[in-house]
Amino acid sequence: MTAKTLGKIETKYFTFAQPSHEFKLESGRTFGPITVAYESYGQLNADKSNTILVMHAFSGNAHVAGPVSEEQDPPWWDFMVGPGKALDTEKYFVLCANVIGGCKGTTGPSSMNPKTGKPYALDFPLITIGDMVRVQKTLIDHLGIKKLHGVIGGSMGGMLALQWVALYPDAVECVIPIAATLKHSPQQIAFNEVGRQAIMADPAWNYGNYYGGALPEKGLAVARMVGHITYMSNDSMEKKFSRRLKDDHSGFKFSADFEVEGYLQHRGMSFVKRFDANSYLYITKAMDYFDLSDAKWIPPQGLPNVRFLVIAFKSDWLYPSVQSQEMVRQLKMRQIDATYCEIDASYGHDSFLIESESEKQSHLIKHFLAKRK
Repeated sequence: MTAKTLGKIETKYFTFAQPSHEFKLESGRTFGPITVAYESYGQLNADKSNTILVMHAFSGNAHVAGPVSEEQDPPWWDFMVGPGKALDTEKYFVLCANVIGGCKGTTGPSSMNPKTGKPYALDFPLITIGDMVRVQKTLIDHLGIKKLHGVIGGSMGGMLALQWVALYPDAVECVIPIAATLKHSPQQIAFNEVGRQAIMADPAWNYGNYYGGALPEKGLAVARMVGHITYMSNDSMEKKFSRRLKDDHSGFKFSADFEVEGYLQHRGMSFVKRFDANSYLYITKAMDYFDLSDAKWIPPQGLPNVRFLVIAFKSDWLYPSVQSQEMVRQLKMRQIDATYCEIDASYGHDSFLIESESEKQSHLIKHFLAKRK
């Protein structure tokens, strides 16, 4: 018997905040129009109570799973979404939207400014994680969905999941932040700032006005290389590369002699082909400003109708498990239903995206979502 699979998934677009009805950002600035790129998997049930909203990580997009068209990037959570999988599309209506500020179909700095006929570049407004969620809520309202069965995401996606329940506690039943945090530490902010400075130091960046000309490829590649190091673990890098030299190594010189050097350069240069440098600046800044460390984000009456599953990975040193534990401590102090699971995976922060590490994660999520209060 052939296993059921997802068919062709179409990227859809929703536009709102037209002139005279612009969207008010946390900065106080009004902005519009805003187009949101999103994809859906499975079917809404009769009372529209089976929606799972998946939030992508920093450089992700709306194409979570399924075949790829010419306009789509490869799916980033294909092993998690589909018939019989953890996010079972025969039970749930799975939805994912690209965040505002991005470059994968949702309005961002590379989008055309209708007032000038040119890309926004740095005229694009500063945004926050809260703005991203409020834009998603506008989409959810447009689809006629009153309450989400679950919100789930890893890394920045986990921040978005937490922000969802902070802003709309009555609109969510299950919250699953994975490899996430309530706020960035100084070290995490520092890594993001190095990436931003690498981009802005590239002469081609031209104060953000590089559209239609040379791209700041070198700066963006270096930013990605720095970031990618933090997504891995020492053990995974040792297993994958150790100190092996490349086959074409021909003596001591300032080139990519070690396999790990060549790998990082490849990751950096492949990244510039699919991501916008200005989006990198805006989204990392939004992540740095995110701060739910004060338990005031939890309503005084608690969250009696919300359940949390908090997942961390032992080898994650970018968002170490102590940050997830603090999240659970705050919830438990308010008598909120929170389960904490720390998975012994070797791939570091990126473990939630690695199929070979997915069995425990999938099992936890599948059974958590199936349980009802």
